[in-house]
This record gives sequence, structure tokens and C-alpha cells, in this order.
Amino acid sequence: MAVLIIFHLLAMFVPALGDAFVGVNIGSAVTNMPSPTEVVALLKTQGIEHVRLYDADRAMLRALANTGIRVIVSVPNDQLLGIGQSNATAANWVKRNVIAHVPATNITAIAVGSEVLTSLPNAAPVLVSALKFLQAALVAANLDQQIKVSTPHSSFIILDSFPPSQAFFNKTWDPVMVPLLNFLQSTGSYLMLNVYPYYDFMQPNAVIPLDYALFRPLPPNKEAIDSNTNLHYTNVFDAVVDAAYFAMSYLNFTKIPIIVTESGWPSKGDSSEPDATTDNANTYNSNLIRHVLNNSGTPKQPGISVSTYIYELYNEDLRTGAVSENNWGLFYANGAPVYTLHLTNAGTVFANDTTNQTFCVAKSNADTKMLQAALDWACGPGKVDCSPLLHGQPCYDPNSVAAHATYAINAYYQQMAKSAGTCDFKGVASVTTTNPSHGSCIFPGSHGKNGSSINGTSLAPSTNSTNSGCLSQYYNGGSLTRSLILTLILSVAVL
Repeated sequence: MAVLIIFHLLAMFVPALGDAFVGVNIGSAVTNMPSPTEVVALLKTQGIEHVRLYDADRAMLRALANTGIRVIVSVPNDQLLGIGQSNATAANWVKRNVIAHVPATNITAIAVGSEVLTSLPNAAPVLVSALKFLQAALVAANLDQQIKVSTPHSSFIILDSFPPSQAFFNKTWDPVMVPLLNFLQSTGSYLMLNVYPYYDFMQPNAVIPLDYALFRPLPPNKEAIDSNTNLHYTNVFDAVVDAAYFAMSYLNFTKIPIIVTESGWPSKGDSSEPDATTDNANTYNSNLIRHVLNNSGTPKQPGISVSTYIYELYNEDLRTGAVSENNWGLFYANGAPVYTLHLTNAGTVFANDTTNQTFCVAKSNADTKMLQAALDWACGPGKVDCSPLLHGQPCYDPNSVAAHATYAINAYYQQMAKSAGTCDFKGVASVTTTNPSHGSCIFPGSHGKNGSSINGTSLAPSTNSTNSGCLSQYYNGGSLTRSLILTLILSVAVL
């Protein structure tokens, strides 16, 4: 995992969480949501070793088994009341959603609800009970040392967050926050906090500069200074995290670490969200990843990094609300990156995004005839070198239309410098970050190497378009006339 950073702790600081890391949240409000196996393949390709699920989906947990990926499972808000009112219900939840999957699946925490105090206040009275009941079930199963229990909070439970030294939790919630913090401290758990500089920046009366929200370098005279501590703040993220530390100190809790369970920036918005752009999302998330992994910590807790989960892996196009609600993802559902993160020297995390290493592959449910047409077109009019697919060559096996078509359409995609529209082939192909190479068959585009680009007129058929031998070798059955018809159809689709 990326550059692993050990928390260097002095006795005066909070207890260690272990190595600093960047993980991702995985939401499922996605049209054509990838299968759990496909999700895990993307995680592994990107070097992502920490994920947070918004539930405890059994198929997803099974797919994560034996991968070593560390998983936070969640109790959805609609199950919170039942668990908070019944020890037996909590024990049964742990039995079904945790015990049934460990140790094969590396579950490290249970997130109980999501922003309960601000989004589901009627459940607040049972929140701490839910935590305690779940903890008791983990103790009974001897899992309490490896699996922590906590609950994610919105940063808006903190009032007067700047200057951070004057921050305090909304006193309305003291009857919940004090026993909650007692629980976290006594069990060695951590405060889960959702930190969204985007929403702080978008507040109607906010005077936050965009550069300050995006971690962009600021000249000393532009830094925000806490006049009580003389601490200098160069970004909103650190200021919010320190506000939470100070708010806990105000209640006499100084030994509870913080983990940021959600943070990110939307890549698209409506007319009222002009700063929800691809460039800003890229800037924020790239800088966030570097900030977490460079062991800088916060002004109040220097050298103590705050591990963070990016919101989120996929764009969730089924979410309701503002346009930005659908555009927080790092990837589209087909595995293509929404943007290429700027992560020079960030290690192996999100490795393929640093090189834009994507591939074009045949969809698993694609029609064989259309795949054959795609294969014929790529090896003919598309001018792809299909000689590796010939008998005796490294990519001949497996000898199937789907396998050969995947090689050919990917070669075309790389040849066209991965330009928009070159991985479709009438809907039978999609972009992925998973390298389809196997054995001695190395696909074009592997190791970040693209094929040579060709000019736009190359889409037109040429007199030597069948010289690769693919049409004669890989058109399986039927007449050449039918093959040419399918080829022409596909040519129109590509054009």
C-alpha cells in the first residue's frame, strides 16, 4: 500500500491507529453496478487496501475474502433503532454480518449508522446503546481487539469551528456525545468524522478562498491563523480535524484519535455549483492523498496523520438531489477513471491512475456475433496488428471469439490513444483499469505504454486492411459477405 506511514506518538498525543492510509467508500446507487468480483478487481488494480461499505452486503464481503483488504462494514440507519433497543438483535447482526465472514474477510470496524445526530436525530437516544450492544457481541466472539465500533459524524456537529481552539460540539448533543466519547476512549476506538471542505466552501456566508479549500499552496500572509494558539492553517481539512480535537478536549477527552470516514470533491454540478469541476475534484483528491500519506499531520497534532476514506469509488448516478450528488466518484461504473489523479511520488495507491493505464475489453454478456464483427473490424479497417492471435502465437489461447475480440479492440483503443468513443464497438466493449494480459500474452497498453496513434482517416477501409490475417483466421462460420456487412455496421457505429 502506497507509502506506509507510522504514527510517531509522544505520551501527550492520542493513541496510534497504525499506519496512515487512504481508503475509499463504496456506494451502490449505480446503474449497472459492477459485480462484487469486478469491484474487488478494480480495488486490487488500484492498490486500494482499505474500503468502507455502507452496509454488510454478503456478496461483497465474500468477494473481499482472502484479499487482505481491510473493510469497515456499516449498520444502515434504518437498522439502528432495532439494534439500539435489543442486545439480542445486535448479537444476531454481528453473527450474520461479521462472524460469518471473518477471518477470511478482514473486517476492521463497524460503522454504526451515518451522521445520526444530524440526519436521524430521533435515533440519537439509542446510538450509544447500539455501540455497546455490538461491542458486547464482539467481546463474546473474542473479536473486540481487531474490530472497533464507532459511528460517523458530520463535521457540522462542531460549532464555531474557526478558530479551531474555540470549537465545541453542539451542546444539544452533550447527553449523547459524552457517553459516546467515553465509549470510544474505553474501547480504544476512534472518532469517525466526515470532512467536506466543499460544503464549507459552499456555505452561503462563507469567506473561504477556493485555494484554501483545495490544499493549494498559500503564501504566508494568506494562511489562516488561530490567534489563541498561533497555529497556522493552510487548508480547511486540517482546520476541521483540529476543531474536532479541540471540541473533544473541551469535554476532557484527549486520547481519542480521529479517522476521516468521508472526504472528497464533486467533479460536476449544476449552475449553482460552478466550482464542482473535474479540475477541482482532481486537485482536491490528489492533494488530499498526498497530505494524508506524507505524515504531516495537523497543526495541533503534527506528525500524526489522519487516515481518510475518499468519497467515493464510483459516481452514484441514482442518487437524488443536486447534480453534484451523482458526481463524487473516482470512476465510472464501467471502470474508466473520471479523471487522472495527479499523484507523482505517491507510491502505488491508485497506481494506474497515475499513468492513465486503462484497457478496452469485451463485455461479459456481449453478443458473440457483434464481438466477431468487432474483431474483424479492428483487425481489418482498424489496422490493428492481430498477428499475436494467430495459431502458435502468444495470444492464440484461449481460442474464443470473446478473448480474441478483447485483444483486438484493446489494441485499437490503445492505437487511438484512448480517445473518447474508441472503446464502444456498438456497446459490446467497456473501459477497465484491470490489465487483461495473461501468461505470455501482453496486451497493448500494459505498463502504461500506449500504442501508436494514427490519423483520423485511418477509419476508412484500405486495400491492405486484411493483411493481418485476422479476417480469414478469425471469422468463424458463415460467409465473408455476412462478415463484411457486420463490419460496415460496426464502422458506422465507430464513426
